[in-house]
Amino acid sequence: MKRISILIISLLFFAVSGVMAQSHKPAQASELDKKVDALIAKMTLEEKVGQMTEVTLDVVTKTNASPHQLDADKLKDAIMKYHVGSILNVSGPAYDRNHWHDVISSIQQAASEDRLKIPVIYGIDAIHGVTYTLGSTLFPQEIAMAATFNTDIVHQAGEITAYETRASYIPWNYSPVLDLGKSPLWPRIYETFGEDPYLVKTMGASIIKGYQGNDVGDKYHVAACMKHYLGYSYPLSGKDRTPAWIPDRYMREYFLPSFAEAVKAGAKTIMINSGEINGVPIHASKYMLTDVLRGELHFDGIAVSDWRDIEYLHDRHHIAATQKDAVMIAVNAGVDMSMVPLDYSFYTYLIELVNEGKVPMSRINEAVHRILKVKYELGLFERPVGNPDDYPKFGSEEFRKVSLQAATEAITLLKNNNNVLPLKKNIKVLVTGPTANTMRSLDGGWSYTWQGDLSDKLATGKNTILKAIQQKIGNDNVIYQPGASFDKLQNLDDAVAAAKNADAIVLCLGELSYTENVGNIDDLSLPAAQTQLALELAKTGKPIILVLAEGRPRVVTEAESHSAATLMTYLSGNEGGDALANILFGDANPSGRLSVTYPKYPNSLNNYYRKNLENGNPDDSHGYNPLYEFGFGLSYTTFSYSNLQLSKPDLKDGETLTVSVDVKNTGQLEGKESVLLYTSQLYASISPDFKRLRAYDKIDLKPGETKTVTFKLTPKDLAFVNDLNKTVTEAGDFKLMIGDETVGFKYISNTVPSRTGKL
Repeated sequence: MKRISILIISLLFFAVSGVMAQSHKPAQASELDKKVDALIAKMTLEEKVGQMTEVTLDVVTKTNASPHQLDADKLKDAIMKYHVGSILNVSGPAYDRNHWHDVISSIQQAASEDRLKIPVIYGIDAIHGVTYTLGSTLFPQEIAMAATFNTDIVHQAGEITAYETRASYIPWNYSPVLDLGKSPLWPRIYETFGEDPYLVKTMGASIIKGYQGNDVGDKYHVAACMKHYLGYSYPLSGKDRTPAWIPDRYMREYFLPSFAEAVKAGAKTIMINSGEINGVPIHASKYMLTDVLRGELHFDGIAVSDWRDIEYLHDRHHIAATQKDAVMIAVNAGVDMSMVPLDYSFYTYLIELVNEGKVPMSRINEAVHRILKVKYELGLFERPVGNPDDYPKFGSEEFRKVSLQAATEAITLLKNNNNVLPLKKNIKVLVTGPTANTMRSLDGGWSYTWQGDLSDKLATGKNTILKAIQQKIGNDNVIYQPGASFDKLQNLDDAVAAAKNADAIVLCLGELSYTENVGNIDDLSLPAAQTQLALELAKTGKPIILVLAEGRPRVVTEAESHSAATLMTYLSGNEGGDALANILFGDANPSGRLSVTYPKYPNSLNNYYRKNLENGNPDDSHGYNPLYEFGFGLSYTTFSYSNLQLSKPDLKDGETLTVSVDVKNTGQLEGKESVLLYTSQLYASISPDFKRLRAYDKIDLKPGETKTVTFKLTPKDLAFVNDLNKTVTEAGDFKLMIGDETVGFKYISNTVPSRTGKL
């Protein structure tokens, strides 16, 4: 009964402001802090609230102008009347660098004419490369980057994206997404680094360091924005921006670690979850935005709302009786900047609230201090607009090769019966399916436009899967028939007839680009037309190479059962077509591993770190049984694991356990192998996860070569959140697994009771 009471109390934390809050004592003021405070001392209330106001570019552009142009009068109003501190977004599709220079220069020139000459901080969603600048380098989406299990290439992608974002004269990137990709239904899962907390936090920290570099204020780096804090990715329905129910202990165990790690990595800004947890919108939660984020994580950067989310406290969540109340609730909870973004209502209401004593001036000063400090750190006061000549590598071949490598290392080979792959280059191939000849299924959403719907027009010079295969083996060896659109059959008989004249079928199934609410679905199963196309082609007896180009793991069990080989391309970016063709025909060796568990059935969506209860009984066919598990992936060569060694049989408080294992390439081709270390705690006060990823590394091995891979584990690496919401490592028996090697060890603690086989 005691534990039940504790759980109930923990759930109430989301609804009660300040409960069990930890005091947040700011560090001693730096010279920069003093400079910021000196500027704040000169500011009027109106100027301060203006800094907290963010509007979209449409607010200051001419109506119906094409291409979009700034409206001088609207811009003057935004800066001189409302003192707007931030502008974001793009009006229409992507711009070239010259247009971006004109836009940013005009905005900063207007800002220089305001009384205090405070520069505007411009923000953009450059989530897999500079998505809104023509000619930029577009990388695989995060779910694919995670499948590389290569933090070095993620760091490189971050550096290149930062370079090209600054080359677009923009200093603030709304990336990375650090949400945990637990639900394959959720339409934004492709924006995440997958389902595993350790993978998400390490990949997230790596790309943040790439974005921000050693000096975020230099001309090649940008401020990162970790998002969406917190628990956004696990709505109960799987639909975007719908309620989630996540107990505090569960939140801390799985969702919080990536943000805690990002704060340690130095992320300058954070964007807030648009949804609600346990009935409390995060934009209204002082517990989450102040007590946890500031008091526990010690984050001291800008907390910015997501699109219209303060308004939605009234319009959607119905916790604020008026829009003015919504502003009061959000700012007092801890929101520093409102992405309003379509008007100046936030500005007007907040000034009234301060004058009425409903929002304290101390809260305003705190928010403005954070905003101005980031502007100083970015060098905007000295260099509000970059020099076009400083970015000769923009869209370069050097950068393209990094994107190609990332796509190649991400693509995951899931099946290869009788080594049907790689294909010979002198055979006749039928390429078919709805994702075969569109860049939208390689780039996904947030590509040139919000929904990525113009990628086929704007990704000039890039190869769809079809075009890449044609270039690889010649047009004469390639037959193309679409066979189906995404949800309807299309000249099915022609596709079947063409298959009879081919040696192999490359069947490309999956999804069209989407994001956010537009990507909501009611059924995770692949649309029936795509499955029917697969079944009809299977009747020809020709080997089917199934290629899945999709943002989430759609259920493909029936179609996949007829494939000779299966590859998951995720959303592999502008170089994804070339990367896939290289793999199909043996010019590259696949090395990707699944960053999510691939479900077999629509109602069996367990993550790999399931509880033991979810495994089912020996005679239970409804236990954990995915199509493919997280971390699975094949190669054209083979690897063996041996000699798994621990530096000591017992791990004690304050000690480090060194783990080593030998990995050998036992095949005939050079290949990359992701070495994944999992642990299991056999017994604990909270039912332990079946296994958890604790470390990983990626190595390159020539045929016959052996490398010893070494990891180090501390008691902290084995910790979990207990029923008192405390992070603890309990003494007891553990199992460690790498490849097919397993070894046991004990953790011995002088402070935490042991959990052994006798409970």
